[in-house]
Amino acid sequence: MIYLSVFVLLFALELTYFRIAKKFNIVDRPNSRSSHEEVTLRGGGIIFYFAILLYFVIANFSFPYFVLGLTALAAVSFLDDLYSLSNKIRLSIQFVAVLFLAIELGIISMEWYFLLILFVFVVGVINACNFMDGINGITAAFSLSVVGLLIIVNLNEAFIDQRFLYFVLLSIIVFAFFNFRIRARCFAGDVGSVAIAYIMLFMIGCLVIKTNQLIYLLFLTVYGIDTIWTILQRLINKENIFDAHRSHLYQYLANEAGYNKLLISFSYGVIQFIIGLFVIFIANCDTNIQILFTVILLAIMSTFYLKFKKFIVLRYVKR
Repeated sequence: MIYLSVFVLLFALELTYFRIAKKFNIVDRPNSRSSHEEVTLRGGGIIFYFAILLYFVIANFSFPYFVLGLTALAAVSFLDDLYSLSNKIRLSIQFVAVLFLAIELGIISMEWYFLLILFVFVVGVINACNFMDGINGITAAFSLSVVGLLIIVNLNEAFIDQRFLYFVLLSIIVFAFFNFRIRARCFAGDVGSVAIAYIMLFMIGCLVIKTNQLIYLLFLTVYGIDTIWTILQRLINKENIFDAHRSHLYQYLANEAGYNKLLISFSYGVIQFIIGLFVIFIANCDTNIQILFTVILLAIMSTFYLKFKKFIVLRYVKR
């Protein structure tokens, strides 16, 4: 009953936010860089933050530093949705949020170079999830995949309160109800994509620390492949990687090739889920097998990605 109550409450909070967004004209208007054609409410992903606040209260204020970091990120991202803040402000808050994350995970005392790697990785993933939030349903599908995998792992080897996972899952389902549509009622906005990225990183961080298995980072493979190769290609073309663009594979598929956006989003989620199931199985093997699996997986994924993207670009973009 508690999960049903939480679902209803989150649903009501989302509808309440819609009323506020309409009143204050918090909308996403299509432009030359957009993958949509209608004016759509922005910031519906704020429901991810509300879910964590509900858990925070019900669970006797568990994970306070994580919640502080998430609050800072959600606040600056929501302001960015409204006013387009500078990169310096956003990155500064993101680094502060990573500091809170390190404190919550109990790794703040690690060597400085490990913390530097952590800061770069977390900020990179946060911004990657933000860049990838460009078509209907992709954030919902990918997040459902990752959280579903984490729930499967947690049922066999508990690394976090199961309620935390279910609260996040329910918030994604609520968001998907309004976003996973041909004509979405809302977009996640920066507040949503950044918040869910931080939440997923916290959960995966808890899992990696509990099991001492870095292989679980492969739960982010699909987003990672599309983001890293797109950034590298833009750097080669001497483009500003912080400027808005439509050069991710999913964007070419949706805009230039004209494939169904929901099918693309669904495919990204399914591919990640299948990869995740293999990861869960391989996590029980020795380190050498895990390394071999990782190398082969990334090589296959990268090769397929580059060849398929080249085919799409040659056929639909450079005509």
